[in-house]
Amino acid sequence: MAVDVILGLQWGDEGKGKIVDLMSANYDIIARFQGGPNAGHTIIIGDKKFVLHQIPSGVIRPDVINVIGNAVVLDPVILLKEIEQLENHGIDVRSRLLVSRRANLILPTHRMIDACQEKSTSAGKVGSTLKGIGPTYQDKTGRFGLRLGEIHSPDFKGRYERATERHLSILRAMGCSEEVDDAAWWKALDAISSLQLIDAEVYLNDAIKDGKRILAEGAQGSLLDIDFGSYPYVTSSNTLLPGVCTGLGISHKQIGKVYGIFKAYSTRVGEGPFPTELNDADGQMLRDKGHEYGSTTGRPRRTGWLDLVALEYACMLNGVDELIMMKMDVMNELEQVRVATSYTVGGFETGFSALAFESTEEVIPHYDSLEGWNGDIQEVKSYEALPEQAQSYIRYIEGKTGLPIRIISVGPERDQTIMV
Repeated sequence: MAVDVILGLQWGDEGKGKIVDLMSANYDIIARFQGGPNAGHTIIIGDKKFVLHQIPSGVIRPDVINVIGNAVVLDPVILLKEIEQLENHGIDVRSRLLVSRRANLILPTHRMIDACQEKSTSAGKVGSTLKGIGPTYQDKTGRFGLRLGEIHSPDFKGRYERATERHLSILRAMGCSEEVDDAAWWKALDAISSLQLIDAEVYLNDAIKDGKRILAEGAQGSLLDIDFGSYPYVTSSNTLLPGVCTGLGISHKQIGKVYGIFKAYSTRVGEGPFPTELNDADGQMLRDKGHEYGSTTGRPRRTGWLDLVALEYACMLNGVDELIMMKMDVMNELEQVRVATSYTVGGFETGFSALAFESTEEVIPHYDSLEGWNGDIQEVKSYEALPEQAQSYIRYIEGKTGLPIRIISVGPERDQTIMV
Protein backbone atom coordinates (compact mmCIF):
# COMPACT_ATOMS: atom_id res chain seq x y z
CA MET A 1 0.00 0.00 0.00
CA ALA A 2 1.20 3.53 -0.81
CA VAL A 3 0.64 6.74 1.13
CA ASP A 4 -1.83 9.07 -0.58
CA VAL A 5 -1.42 12.79 0.00
CA ILE A 6 -3.75 15.78 0.17
CA LEU A 7 -2.13 19.19 -0.31
CA GLY A 8 -3.38 22.77 -0.42
CA LEU A 9 -2.54 24.46 -3.73
CA GLN A 10 -3.10 28.09 -2.79
CA TRP A 11 -2.22 30.26 0.22
CA GLY A 12 -3.84 27.87 2.70
CA ASP A 13 -7.44 27.81 3.97
CA GLU A 14 -8.54 25.72 0.98
CA GLY A 15 -10.86 23.48 3.03
CA LYS A 16 -8.57 20.55 3.74
CA GLY A 17 -10.33 19.75 7.03
CA LYS A 18 -13.65 18.90 5.39
CA ILE A 19 -12.07 16.80 2.65
CA VAL A 20 -9.69 14.87 4.93
CA ASP A 21 -12.62 14.12 7.23
CA LEU A 22 -14.67 12.96 4.23
CA MET A 23 -11.87 10.86 2.71
CA SER A 24 -10.78 9.37 6.04
CA ALA A 25 -13.66 6.91 5.79
CA ASN A 26 -11.49 5.10 3.23
CA TYR A 27 -8.24 5.10 5.23
CA ASP A 28 -6.85 3.44 8.34
CA ILE A 29 -4.42 6.22 9.29
CA ILE A 30 -4.37 9.99 8.81
CA ALA A 31 -0.91 11.50 9.30
CA ARG A 32 -0.21 15.22 9.66
CA PHE A 33 3.27 15.95 8.31
CA GLN A 34 4.13 19.63 8.96
CA GLY A 35 3.06 22.99 10.39
CA GLY A 36 1.73 23.92 13.78
CA PRO A 37 -1.25 25.61 15.44
CA ASN A 38 -1.16 28.33 12.79
CA ALA A 39 -3.30 25.88 10.78
CA GLY A 40 -7.06 25.75 11.22
CA HIS A 41 -8.88 22.78 9.71
CA THR A 42 -12.64 23.13 10.09
CA ILE A 43 -15.06 20.19 10.09
CA ILE A 44 -18.83 20.73 10.18
CA ILE A 45 -21.12 17.79 10.92
CA GLY A 46 -24.74 18.77 11.42
CA ASP A 47 -24.86 21.41 14.14
CA LYS A 48 -21.35 20.58 15.39
CA LYS A 49 -18.29 22.53 14.31
CA PHE A 50 -14.74 21.37 15.04
CA VAL A 51 -11.68 23.54 14.42
CA LEU A 52 -8.49 21.50 14.55
CA HIS A 53 -5.09 23.18 14.72
CA GLN A 54 -2.70 20.30 15.38
CA ILE A 55 -4.71 17.07 15.55
CA PRO A 56 -5.24 15.37 12.15
CA SER A 57 -8.69 15.75 10.60
CA GLY A 58 -9.49 12.04 10.73
CA VAL A 59 -10.02 12.17 14.49
CA ILE A 60 -13.81 12.38 14.21
CA ARG A 61 -13.94 8.86 12.72
CA PRO A 62 -13.90 6.23 15.54
CA ASP A 63 -11.97 3.62 13.54
CA VAL A 64 -9.19 5.87 12.21
CA ILE A 65 -5.76 6.29 13.82
CA ASN A 66 -4.31 9.82 13.70
CA VAL A 67 -0.56 10.44 13.71
CA ILE A 68 1.19 13.75 14.35
CA GLY A 69 4.50 13.58 12.51
CA ASN A 70 7.98 14.71 13.45
CA ALA A 71 7.93 17.96 11.42
CA VAL A 72 4.87 19.30 13.25
CA VAL A 73 5.55 21.83 16.02
CA LEU A 74 3.28 21.50 19.05
CA ASP A 75 1.88 23.98 21.56
CA PRO A 76 0.76 21.97 24.65
CA VAL A 77 -1.85 24.58 25.63
CA ILE A 78 -3.56 24.56 22.24
CA LEU A 79 -3.26 20.77 21.91
CA LEU A 80 -4.92 20.27 25.30
CA LYS A 81 -7.78 22.60 24.34
CA GLU A 82 -8.30 20.62 21.16
CA ILE A 83 -8.37 17.33 23.04
CA GLU A 84 -10.82 18.70 25.61
CA GLN A 85 -13.06 20.15 22.89
CA LEU A 86 -13.27 16.79 21.17
CA GLU A 87 -13.75 14.85 24.42
CA ASN A 88 -16.62 17.18 25.34
CA HIS A 89 -18.32 15.90 22.19
CA GLY A 90 -17.79 12.29 23.24
CA ILE A 91 -14.80 11.63 20.99
CA ASP A 92 -12.18 9.32 22.48
CA VAL A 93 -9.13 11.22 21.26
CA ARG A 94 -6.37 9.59 23.31
CA SER A 95 -7.03 6.09 22.03
CA ARG A 96 -6.72 7.16 18.40
CA LEU A 97 -3.99 9.83 18.58
CA LEU A 98 -0.29 8.97 18.25
CA VAL A 99 2.44 11.64 18.40
CA SER A 100 6.02 11.51 17.14
CA ARG A 101 8.64 11.79 19.85
CA ARG A 102 10.59 14.00 17.44
CA ALA A 103 7.93 16.74 17.21
CA ASN A 104 9.34 20.03 18.53
CA LEU A 105 7.66 21.95 21.34
CA ILE A 106 6.55 25.57 21.10
CA LEU A 107 7.65 27.32 24.30
CA PRO A 108 5.99 30.42 25.79
CA THR A 109 9.09 32.42 24.90
CA HIS A 110 8.79 31.33 21.26
CA ARG A 111 5.48 33.19 21.13
CA MET A 112 7.08 36.22 22.79
CA ILE A 113 9.87 36.29 20.21
CA ASP A 114 7.33 35.89 17.40
CA ALA A 115 5.36 38.93 18.59
CA CYS A 116 8.52 40.97 19.12
CA GLN A 117 9.87 40.14 15.67
CA GLU A 118 6.59 41.07 13.99
CA LYS A 119 6.44 44.34 15.93
CA SER A 120 10.04 45.22 15.11
CA THR A 121 9.47 44.70 11.39
CA SER A 122 6.46 47.01 11.16
CA ALA A 123 7.71 48.36 7.84
CA GLY A 124 7.52 44.87 6.35
CA LYS A 125 5.29 42.56 8.37
CA VAL A 126 5.04 38.98 7.15
CA GLY A 127 1.60 38.49 8.70
CA SER A 128 2.58 36.01 11.42
CA THR A 129 -0.20 34.33 13.39
CA LEU A 130 1.92 35.05 16.51
CA LYS A 131 1.73 31.40 17.59
CA GLY A 132 5.51 31.03 17.88
CA ILE A 133 5.81 28.88 14.77
CA GLY A 134 8.72 30.67 13.10
CA PRO A 135 10.94 30.91 16.21
CA THR A 136 10.28 27.23 16.98
CA TYR A 137 11.43 26.16 13.52
CA GLN A 138 14.41 28.51 13.88
CA ASP A 139 15.40 26.68 17.06
CA LYS A 140 14.83 23.33 15.37
CA THR A 141 17.17 24.09 12.47
CA GLY A 142 19.60 25.81 14.84
CA ARG A 143 19.64 22.63 16.98
CA PHE A 144 18.33 24.40 20.07
CA GLY A 145 14.84 22.87 20.03
CA LEU A 146 13.09 20.79 22.68
CA ARG A 147 11.32 17.67 21.44
CA LEU A 148 8.19 16.16 22.88
CA GLY A 149 10.04 12.91 23.56
CA GLU A 150 12.28 14.73 26.04
CA ILE A 151 9.52 15.56 28.51
CA HIS A 152 10.14 12.40 30.58
CA SER A 153 13.87 13.09 30.80
CA PRO A 154 15.13 13.89 34.35
CA ASP A 155 16.90 16.95 32.92
CA PHE A 156 13.94 18.29 30.93
CA LYS A 157 13.26 21.23 33.25
CA GLY A 158 16.92 22.23 33.09
CA ARG A 159 16.83 22.11 29.29
CA TYR A 160 13.67 24.21 29.33
CA GLU A 161 15.24 26.80 31.62
CA ARG A 162 18.35 27.04 29.45
CA ALA A 163 16.22 27.48 26.34
CA THR A 164 14.11 30.13 28.08
CA GLU A 165 17.15 32.07 29.24
CA ARG A 166 18.52 32.02 25.72
CA HIS A 167 15.21 33.39 24.42
CA LEU A 168 15.16 36.11 27.09
CA SER A 169 18.59 37.28 25.97
CA ILE A 170 17.19 37.57 22.43
CA LEU A 171 14.18 39.52 23.70
CA ARG A 172 16.42 41.87 25.70
CA ALA A 173 18.50 42.52 22.60
CA MET A 174 15.32 43.41 20.68
CA GLY A 175 14.06 45.64 23.49
CA CYS A 176 10.97 43.57 24.24
CA SER A 177 9.32 42.34 27.44
CA GLU A 178 11.12 39.68 29.44
CA GLU A 179 8.31 38.61 31.80
CA VAL A 180 7.41 34.97 31.15
CA ASP A 181 4.03 33.54 32.17
CA ASP A 182 4.41 29.80 31.70
CA ALA A 183 2.12 28.33 34.36
CA ALA A 184 -0.57 27.34 31.84
CA TRP A 185 2.10 25.85 29.57
CA TRP A 186 3.48 23.58 32.28
CA LYS A 187 -0.01 22.56 33.36
CA ALA A 188 -0.96 21.64 29.80
CA LEU A 189 2.33 19.79 29.27
CA ASP A 190 1.62 17.69 32.33
CA ALA A 191 -1.89 16.94 31.05
CA ILE A 192 -0.66 15.73 27.65
CA SER A 193 2.33 13.80 29.03
CA SER A 194 0.24 10.62 28.96
CA LEU A 195 -0.30 10.77 25.19
CA GLN A 196 0.94 7.83 23.15
CA LEU A 197 4.42 8.91 21.98
CA ILE A 198 5.88 6.86 19.15
CA ASP A 199 8.71 6.66 16.65
CA ALA A 200 6.30 7.72 13.92
CA GLU A 201 8.66 6.82 11.09
CA VAL A 202 8.90 3.21 12.33
CA TYR A 203 5.16 3.00 13.03
CA LEU A 204 4.19 4.29 9.58
CA ASN A 205 6.65 2.14 7.66
CA ASP A 206 5.43 -0.93 9.56
CA ALA A 207 1.85 0.09 8.74
CA ILE A 208 2.76 0.34 5.06
CA LYS A 209 4.23 -3.18 5.18
CA ASP A 210 1.03 -4.39 6.86
CA GLY A 211 -1.08 -3.01 4.01
CA LYS A 212 -2.67 -0.18 5.97
CA ARG A 213 -4.26 2.65 4.01
CA ILE A 214 -2.60 5.98 4.91
CA LEU A 215 -3.51 9.54 3.96
CA ALA A 216 -0.97 12.30 4.62
CA GLU A 217 -2.49 15.64 5.56
CA GLY A 218 -0.69 18.94 5.05
CA ALA A 219 -1.28 22.34 6.62
CA GLN A 220 -1.21 25.79 5.01
CA GLY A 221 -0.78 25.82 1.22
CA SER A 222 1.81 25.36 -1.51
CA LEU A 223 2.21 29.09 -2.09
CA LEU A 224 3.30 29.46 1.54
CA ASP A 225 6.13 26.92 1.24
CA ILE A 226 9.35 28.20 2.83
CA ASP A 227 11.32 27.56 -0.38
CA PHE A 228 8.88 27.98 -3.26
CA GLY A 229 6.17 30.23 -1.82
CA SER A 230 5.91 34.02 -2.09
CA TYR A 231 8.96 34.54 0.13
CA PRO A 232 9.34 36.14 2.66
CA TYR A 233 5.56 36.11 3.18
CA VAL A 234 5.47 32.37 3.80
CA THR A 235 5.22 29.85 6.60
CA SER A 236 8.28 28.22 8.20
CA SER A 237 7.85 24.65 6.97
CA ASN A 238 7.82 22.69 3.72
CA THR A 239 4.20 22.50 2.61
CA LEU A 240 4.92 20.72 -0.68
CA LEU A 241 4.95 17.00 -1.50
CA PRO A 242 8.60 16.40 -0.49
CA GLY A 243 7.66 17.58 3.00
CA VAL A 244 5.62 14.40 3.39
CA CYS A 245 8.78 12.29 3.30
CA THR A 246 10.77 14.43 5.73
CA GLY A 247 7.74 15.13 7.91
CA LEU A 248 6.76 11.49 8.40
CA GLY A 249 9.98 9.56 7.75
CA ILE A 250 8.80 7.66 4.69
CA SER A 251 10.47 7.07 1.33
CA HIS A 252 9.38 8.82 -1.88
CA LYS A 253 8.76 5.30 -3.19
CA GLN A 254 5.84 5.03 -0.76
CA ILE A 255 3.97 8.03 -2.19
CA GLY A 256 0.77 7.07 -4.00
CA LYS A 257 -1.87 9.42 -5.36
CA VAL A 258 -1.48 13.18 -4.84
CA TYR A 259 -4.70 15.15 -4.42
CA GLY A 260 -4.49 18.93 -4.82
CA ILE A 261 -7.18 21.03 -3.17
CA PHE A 262 -8.11 24.58 -4.17
CA LYS A 263 -10.97 27.04 -3.83
CA ALA A 264 -13.05 28.12 -6.82
CA TYR A 265 -11.65 31.59 -6.10
CA SER A 266 -8.55 32.75 -4.18
CA THR A 267 -7.93 33.91 -0.61
CA ARG A 268 -4.92 34.93 1.40
CA VAL A 269 -4.33 35.79 5.07
CA GLY A 270 -1.55 38.16 6.03
CA GLU A 271 0.85 40.13 3.89
CA GLY A 272 2.44 39.37 0.54
CA PRO A 273 1.69 39.53 -3.19
CA PHE A 274 -1.85 38.66 -4.30
CA PRO A 275 -2.27 39.57 -8.00
CA THR A 276 -5.99 38.80 -8.32
CA GLU A 277 -7.07 40.49 -5.08
CA LEU A 278 -10.45 42.21 -5.15
CA ASN A 279 -10.99 45.32 -3.04
CA ASP A 280 -14.54 45.88 -4.21
CA ALA A 281 -18.09 44.60 -3.71
CA ASP A 282 -17.29 41.25 -5.36
CA GLY A 283 -14.37 40.75 -2.98
CA GLN A 284 -16.53 41.54 0.03
CA MET A 285 -19.26 39.22 -1.23
CA LEU A 286 -16.76 36.35 -1.48
CA ARG A 287 -15.55 37.13 2.05
CA ASP A 288 -19.06 37.23 3.51
CA LYS A 289 -20.58 34.29 1.61
CA GLY A 290 -17.44 32.18 2.10
CA HIS A 291 -17.07 33.12 5.79
CA GLU A 292 -13.52 34.09 4.95
CA TYR A 293 -12.19 34.87 8.38
CA GLY A 294 -9.18 33.02 9.75
CA SER A 295 -10.12 29.98 11.87
CA THR A 296 -6.91 30.49 13.87
CA THR A 297 -6.68 34.30 14.10
CA GLY A 298 -10.16 35.52 13.13
CA ARG A 299 -8.56 37.96 10.69
CA PRO A 300 -10.52 38.83 7.52
CA ARG A 301 -9.05 36.98 4.58
CA ARG A 302 -8.12 38.84 1.43
CA THR A 303 -10.21 37.57 -1.49
CA GLY A 304 -9.83 37.51 -5.26
CA TRP A 305 -10.46 35.68 -8.51
CA LEU A 306 -9.01 32.24 -9.16
CA ASP A 307 -5.35 32.53 -10.16
CA LEU A 308 -4.58 29.81 -12.72
CA VAL A 309 -0.95 30.90 -13.05
CA ALA A 310 -0.35 30.18 -9.37
CA LEU A 311 -2.52 27.06 -9.44
CA GLU A 312 -0.61 25.52 -12.35
CA TYR A 313 2.69 26.37 -10.62
CA ALA A 314 1.55 24.54 -7.46
CA CYS A 315 0.36 21.53 -9.49
CA MET A 316 3.77 21.37 -11.19
CA LEU A 317 5.71 21.49 -7.91
CA ASN A 318 3.61 18.78 -6.29
CA GLY A 319 3.05 16.41 -9.20
CA VAL A 320 -0.70 16.53 -8.57
CA ASP A 321 -2.75 13.63 -9.95
CA GLU A 322 -6.30 14.84 -9.25
CA LEU A 323 -7.92 18.10 -8.20
CA ILE A 324 -10.50 18.89 -5.54
CA MET A 325 -12.41 22.17 -5.86
CA MET A 326 -13.91 23.80 -2.77
CA LYS A 327 -16.53 26.47 -2.12
CA MET A 328 -17.97 26.60 -5.59
CA ASP A 329 -21.29 27.58 -4.01
CA VAL A 330 -19.81 30.84 -2.71
CA MET A 331 -19.87 32.13 -6.29
CA ASN A 332 -23.56 31.35 -6.78
CA GLU A 333 -24.67 34.97 -7.20
CA LEU A 334 -22.07 36.07 -9.72
CA GLU A 335 -23.23 36.77 -13.24
CA GLN A 336 -19.64 36.75 -14.48
CA VAL A 337 -16.62 34.83 -13.22
CA ARG A 338 -13.03 35.84 -14.00
CA VAL A 339 -9.87 33.72 -14.00
CA ALA A 340 -6.29 35.01 -14.20
CA THR A 341 -4.36 33.25 -16.98
CA SER A 342 -1.10 35.27 -17.11
CA TYR A 343 0.72 38.24 -15.56
CA THR A 344 2.61 41.20 -16.89
CA VAL A 345 5.45 42.50 -14.70
CA GLY A 346 7.47 45.51 -15.86
CA GLY A 347 6.00 45.23 -19.34
CA PHE A 348 6.89 41.55 -19.78
CA GLU A 349 4.60 38.54 -19.53
CA THR A 350 5.75 36.13 -16.83
CA GLY A 351 4.74 33.23 -14.61
CA PHE A 352 4.24 32.80 -10.89
CA SER A 353 7.93 32.29 -10.12
CA ALA A 354 8.45 36.03 -10.59
CA LEU A 355 6.40 36.53 -7.42
CA ALA A 356 8.66 34.33 -5.30
CA PHE A 357 10.30 37.55 -4.17
CA GLU A 358 8.59 40.85 -3.55
CA SER A 359 8.46 42.60 -6.89
CA THR A 360 9.21 46.29 -7.19
CA GLU A 361 7.10 46.35 -10.33
CA GLU A 362 3.33 46.27 -10.51
CA VAL A 363 1.96 42.79 -11.23
CA ILE A 364 -0.87 43.04 -13.74
CA PRO A 365 -3.04 39.91 -14.13
CA HIS A 366 -4.74 39.11 -17.41
CA TYR A 367 -8.14 37.44 -17.22
CA ASP A 368 -10.52 35.21 -19.09
CA SER A 369 -14.19 35.90 -18.34
CA LEU A 370 -16.80 33.15 -18.07
CA GLU A 371 -20.55 33.25 -17.58
CA GLY A 372 -21.62 32.69 -13.98
CA TRP A 373 -24.31 30.19 -13.03
CA ASN A 374 -26.20 32.76 -10.95
CA GLY A 375 -28.15 30.18 -8.95
CA ASP A 376 -27.97 28.07 -5.81
CA ILE A 377 -26.04 24.80 -6.19
CA GLN A 378 -25.80 23.80 -2.52
CA GLU A 379 -28.36 21.00 -2.85
CA VAL A 380 -26.97 19.61 -6.11
CA LYS A 381 -25.82 15.99 -5.70
CA SER A 382 -24.26 15.16 -9.08
CA TYR A 383 -22.08 16.76 -11.73
CA GLU A 384 -24.79 16.30 -14.35
CA ALA A 385 -27.27 18.25 -12.22
CA LEU A 386 -25.04 21.33 -12.04
CA PRO A 387 -26.03 24.30 -14.22
CA GLU A 388 -24.31 24.24 -17.61
CA GLN A 389 -22.32 27.38 -16.73
CA ALA A 390 -20.96 25.66 -13.60
CA GLN A 391 -20.00 22.61 -15.64
CA SER A 392 -18.28 24.91 -18.13
CA TYR A 393 -16.26 26.50 -15.33
CA ILE A 394 -15.10 23.05 -14.17
CA ARG A 395 -14.22 21.95 -17.71
CA TYR A 396 -12.36 25.21 -18.27
CA ILE A 397 -10.11 24.64 -15.22
CA GLU A 398 -9.56 20.99 -16.19
CA GLY A 399 -8.57 22.06 -19.68
CA LYS A 400 -6.10 24.67 -18.46
CA THR A 401 -4.45 22.45 -15.81
CA GLY A 402 -4.67 19.17 -17.72
CA LEU A 403 -5.98 17.51 -14.53
CA PRO A 404 -9.37 16.04 -13.63
CA ILE A 405 -11.49 17.60 -10.87
CA ARG A 406 -12.74 14.58 -8.92
CA ILE A 407 -14.44 16.23 -5.94
CA ILE A 408 -16.50 19.43 -5.88
CA SER A 409 -17.64 20.98 -2.61
CA VAL A 410 -20.92 22.91 -2.83
CA GLY A 411 -21.38 23.61 0.89
CA PRO A 412 -19.74 23.14 4.30
CA GLU A 413 -21.46 19.87 5.28
CA ARG A 414 -20.08 16.39 4.55
CA ASP A 415 -22.98 15.56 2.24
CA GLN A 416 -22.68 18.82 0.28
CA THR A 417 -20.03 17.20 -1.87
CA ILE A 418 -20.14 15.99 -5.46
CA MET A 419 -17.96 12.99 -6.31
CA VAL A 420 -17.23 13.06 -10.04
